[in-house]
Amino acid sequence: MPFREISALEQALGHHFQSQALIEQALTHSSHAREVESQTTATRTASPCLDNEQMEFLGDAVLGFVVSQELFRRFPQYSEGELSKLRAHIVSARHLLRPARNLDVGRYLRLGRGEERSGGRSKSALLVDALEAIIAALFLDAGMEAAQRFILSAIVDPELTELQRGGGEKLPVIDYKSALQEALHALGRTQPRYLLVKEEGPEHRKMFTVEAHVVSRSGDAAEFVCRAEGSTKKRAEQMAAREAWEYLQSFEAGSVAKASRPTGEASERS
Repeated sequence: MPFREISALEQALGHHFQSQALIEQALTHSSHAREVESQTTATRTASPCLDNEQMEFLGDAVLGFVVSQELFRRFPQYSEGELSKLRAHIVSARHLLRPARNLDVGRYLRLGRGEERSGGRSKSALLVDALEAIIAALFLDAGMEAAQRFILSAIVDPELTELQRGGGEKLPVIDYKSALQEALHALGRTQPRYLLVKEEGPEHRKMFTVEAHVVSRSGDAAEFVCRAEGSTKKRAEQMAAREAWEYLQSFEAGSVAKASRPTGEASERS
């Protein structure tokens, strides 16, 4: 593979490989390796050509460990089941495809002629496998710190940011209703009330509008109201609770931030 291409990938990874053989193996699909072996056999100079299948196995293990460790550190309030679900989401092939494409992994793959003709450079499975093999190459070349740095910056941080931005719409890992309840309890306030104020759309595509009413300490009047929409009543309640929780954080930063962080999993999992 041309040096300029390896150099470009190293720049994207933020790591220069001491062993170029490791990164080349990580990018070598079995179809290419078998072709090389068959050609050397024909010339009676048979020698094995390493592919990325074993490295994929190792990279998957390193990825799982780093993600588990980071989620354990960031979300001490989550149960084992909740941590497992969040880890499964982050390391799923569907979500690993994005960092693989961001690295333009397909450009660097060494493929056999058959895979090349069938569009192997854009196949999701090949891209994800190669990404895991690259993680293994980083680990073998420079240790856990290098692999961890890449996994956090390219995989974990972007996905958690996306989940937070979506407020649980993509994967409701945060229960804002519970968070709001805990925050209000810590402040000596009564619990919120949720009111369904609008329901519209056909049966198969309904939208619900819910208001979260947070009352004063005396409980005799509404202090503020937050409104949100969702494809189910429960999801709309979660979104309204999120608005209320974030409002409390902004005005009660000192006490609320310490008293409550979102915990658990949203009640609706569509």
